[in-house]
Amino acid sequence: MTVLGWVEDGQRRLQQAIDALPPTAVAEPSALPGWTRGHLLTHLARNADALVNLLTWARTGIPTPMYTSPDQRATDIEAGAGRPLDEQRTDVRESAARFAEAAEALTDDAWSATVTSGQGREIPASEVLWLRAREVWIHLVDLRVGVGMDALPPDLAWALVRDVAGWMSARVAPDIGAELTAEGHGTVVLGTPSPSAGTVSGPPHALAAWLTGRGSTEELRGELPKLPRWM
Repeated sequence: MTVLGWVEDGQRRLQQAIDALPPTAVAEPSALPGWTRGHLLTHLARNADALVNLLTWARTGIPTPMYTSPDQRATDIEAGAGRPLDEQRTDVRESAARFAEAAEALTDDAWSATVTSGQGREIPASEVLWLRAREVWIHLVDLRVGVGMDALPPDLAWALVRDVAGWMSARVAPDIGAELTAEGHGTVVLGTPSPSAGTVSGPPHALAAWLTGRGSTEELRGELPKLPRWM
């Protein structure tokens, strides 16, 4: 499945989960500390719009950052978190449609254009699809609707392992290192490679759950190094 396919499949699963929630659920806690489901749903909608800005940048060549100010993300989430569930459902659905439309409008050349992520990294526009796929699937789990990390397509889960391990490798202590392996997917090095580095193995979803702090480690084998908190 392509990365865009992951986005579409995750959005479909997300919308089904939201549509099944009772009205009172919007004010109940999500899996993210301090956030209700309303915070999480608003974040998902505003994230779609912020990533549309990057796709617009790629299409037009006019710099269009994800957010107009460092505070906009948090302000928008707080402003929308308390809305009724029906309004939240519509917002998530319509913002996802805007993202899909913006992606459809990009040419092959535009996908290779350079834009700047919310963390200040210069990335090709094609990476925006991954940012959205990651956001939708992880926050589907965070919504607390009975969906775990084992719902992630294995190739997507492995892509998440590579992504998060790469981010963490620059942040773990110098003496921390491990090889992460999943049958049929290969090996990813976490931290500083060394001959004495241990191996942590298991299915892609279990490795992704451990790295992102979203699940138990029962399916993993090996000595697990201490990890920094992922964003």
